[in-house]
Formats: sequence, structure tokens, C-alpha cells
Amino acid sequence: MSKTIRSMPAEALALFVVAFLAIQPVRAATPGTPIRVVIIGLVHDHALGLLSAMPHNASVLLVGIAEPDKALAERYAQRFHLDPKLFSTDTATMLDQTHPDAALVYTSIVDHRKAIEAAASRGIPSMVEKPLATNVEDALAIRKVAREHHVQVLTNYETTWYASNAAAWQDVTEGKLGDIRRVVVHDGHEGPKEIGVGPEFLNWLTDPEKNGAGAMFDFGCYGADLMTLLMKGATPESVTAVALTDKPDIYPHVDDDATIIVRYARAQAVLQPSWNWPFSRKDMEVYGTTGYVITEAADNLRVRFAGDKAEAEVKAPPLTGGMQNSLDYLAGVLHGQIDPGHDLSSLPTNMIVVQILSAARESAKTGRTIPLKPLPE
Repeated sequence: MSKTIRSMPAEALALFVVAFLAIQPVRAATPGTPIRVVIIGLVHDHALGLLSAMPHNASVLLVGIAEPDKALAERYAQRFHLDPKLFSTDTATMLDQTHPDAALVYTSIVDHRKAIEAAASRGIPSMVEKPLATNVEDALAIRKVAREHHVQVLTNYETTWYASNAAAWQDVTEGKLGDIRRVVVHDGHEGPKEIGVGPEFLNWLTDPEKNGAGAMFDFGCYGADLMTLLMKGATPESVTAVALTDKPDIYPHVDDDATIIVRYARAQAVLQPSWNWPFSRKDMEVYGTTGYVITEAADNLRVRFAGDKAEAEVKAPPLTGGMQNSLDYLAGVLHGQIDPGHDLSSLPTNMIVVQILSAARESAKTGRTIPLKPLPE
């Protein structure tokens, strides 16, 4: 402690310590021990996969769940044999009682802001399911509260934990593709109702206010996230989009198919989110001046680089270092072992994702190309 601090009166010193602690980034328990997490909301079906994975993951310890729908909470409690004492109908009460290291948010997208603000005001970091927000206004508010309370706000995408995408990124960073010129991303499935999602999930997923749009937001966010990484965090110059509802009898209020063109000074991305694919897919094509890489699901790639006589099929190496899944990653971030920086889950990257999606929605509605500028700091 400095000489100046030692000379402070006791009351002033106490105030200084409180202020000093308030600006320190939250750190979870000692590395190697699990982080204590809570779940806010169960209306997102991805919570099913989360709760299936938790018993087999030593990185986390579940200490609370907030879900106002008691019937839904009971179904989860029975399915996963959860202690009824874990459940609360009120987020604030649950957070105050459990004092977790992090909150995992499985609400509708429009409710992300409210959940993040509740956690952040208590110094608790959050990880939400993609995308971060339904509009730029909410994204800016989320960034503001994260900065004010010095907490991480992370966004989870299934494709972040694909070894194929990590391998493609490695090829890009090693210069094997030269300068990136074109990226094409296909994401989606046959449709949420067609694949049998739960009624609570379907209710908000097909509501333009609660989800932001339909397939455009649900699956367009994957490509926007990957392209933002590939462009090293640059804001696009413009976004142009069209949206269709090919199944109005099923999805009368939202799009079920979209095409989004994201333009940069010397590159462009074509994102093709859809609830009309004949089967589930998440793949990406990255073309540069000296080569290309095409990802196929989680593990496989097709590549061709300068000097190659033909395309080669490649198996991506397994992910390591806490990047295998969202829970290990979150623990790594909170233990100070992983710096999100501008990675796929980071807040800076996902601010741009929300910009792209919001511009795509506006473009599809107005028929105009929407110019973009970096968000004000």
C-alpha cells in the first residue's frame, strides 16, 4: 500500500477500498475449481443441452435457476432430477441468494438486456445464447452496464466450438488464403416447428419482437459472427438483405428464409440463414486471393491453396485449451486463463453482429442497402 493510502483517515481509507474493489474485474474461484453458475430462464430449448452437459463437466457447479413459469420449471426438475431448492420464480431474489460467479441466460432474445442488467448490477458476468440482442439500442445498453460494473458479457454460438471453424481461422491467420475476398455461410434446418422444438421456445422464436426476426436472426447471427472475426472486428460498409416467408401457414409473422450481403471495402459475405433447408446444416466457404477453405459441420474441411493441384479433404484437429465447449470457455475467462478480446464470444464482436442483423432487417423491410458506421464508444 502506498504512503498516501497509509496516511488516509480510517473512514476515507474504507471508502477508497470499496471504490477500488468496485472497479476490479470479477474473478471466479481458484483455477482448477468449478465456477458457481445460475441459469436465468428456461424458455430456450438450448437449456436442454446445457443441463445434459453439466453433470459431466467439472468446470461448473449449478447453484440456482430462475424461471417464472412453474410448470416449465417442474418439467425441467423432473427430466434432469434437479433439487427443487435450486428453483426460484424471481431472478433478483435468486441472484441475491446464490451470489454466483456467472449467469447463463436462456430467455427470449428480447429479455437478454433485462437479465444482463440484473446480473451486472450485482457484479456478475453473463453468457447469453446467440444473438446478443434484437436491436442496437439494447446492445448499447448492455455494453454500457457491462462497462459500468466491469463484468464480462459473452455470447454463446454452437459454431464457436466447431473444430472446423477453428481450423479455417488458423489457415486464414497463417496467410494460406491470402486476402479474404468472399465468404458464404449456410445455416439452418427444416424449421423449428418441423424439428419439434418445445412450445415455449416456438412461441418467442416466431415472434418478431421477442426474437428480432425469424430465420434471419435465428441463423443469420452465426455467419455475422464468423465474418466479423474473419474481418478482424471491422464494421461493414453496408448490408443488403431480402427475406421470404415460404411457409406462411406455419410462420405468418416472421421470415423463414433470408439472404444477407455484408459488404466491406475489399470483401463481401453472403449469409444464407433458413428454416427451409432439407436438413440441418452449418457450413462456411472462405475464398481468398491464394486459396480457399470450406468447412463441413463440426470437424471436416475441404481446402486448396496456392500450388495445390487439387482440393484436399482435411480432418480438423480437436479443440483444446478450454475451447472445447461454452462451459470450459466461461470458466477459463473467469479464471483469467482466456482473454475474450475480439473473439467469437466477445462483446465487441457481438455488438457488430447486432448491427449487421438490425441492418439486414431494415434492408429487407425497406428494399434499400443500409450503410453502417462503427458504433460510438
